[in-house]
Amino acid sequence: MESGDHPTALTHPHRTVLTSAPQDAPVDRATAAARRVIDAMLRTDRGNANLDRVTEELNSIADHLEEHAPEVAERMIDMWSGEGVTRHDPITGPENAIAPPLVLEGLEDGSVQGVVTLTLPYQGPPGCVHGGVSALLLDHVLGVANAWGGKAGMTAQLNTRYHKPTPLFEPLTITGRQISVDGRKIHTVGDIKNAAGEVCVSVEGLFIHAGVPRPR
Repeated sequence: MESGDHPTALTHPHRTVLTSAPQDAPVDRATAAARRVIDAMLRTDRGNANLDRVTEELNSIADHLEEHAPEVAERMIDMWSGEGVTRHDPITGPENAIAPPLVLEGLEDGSVQGVVTLTLPYQGPPGCVHGGVSALLLDHVLGVANAWGGKAGMTAQLNTRYHKPTPLFEPLTITGRQISVDGRKIHTVGDIKNAAGEVCVSVEGLFIHAGVPRPR
């Protein structure tokens, strides 16, 4: 994404929202309901819940949605038009049921920040966030930080350090900041902190100023 397509620290005020927060739109409400189902499936009593009936109802819903789905190529064009990734990506997308979703703000110091509470769908070790989920979150946040910094690119390398277990069920603060640009190379850092302000995961990223053409 080029800087001209996205708010930057030089052109927009402190605490500019850089992602699409959930709205009171049918697709957002339906996605939020699907997100509830994913979480509830992991919490339900597997012996007492009438899962046969649940299966039947969920398959009926999936049949209805698939019946009204356009071809993938057509949907891809729609997904990447206008606001694009902020509506459907797996981290901040309110139209994606596997996204928490995380809302990110651009700060006046050039960093981006968001707060999110993760639950059982994101579990790795008991009561803790899966390490791969932490890396996924940070990769995306660093990408948004690059856009806010004025020069974005594709991930080339992520050096991720796990300092301590990242807890579920409590607010996590995720930050990212672009620290330097050397030609096409972009260097960015970020971290995840728990509710006590302790760093759980930190990352150093190398990005290359390049892009993939949007579907047309």
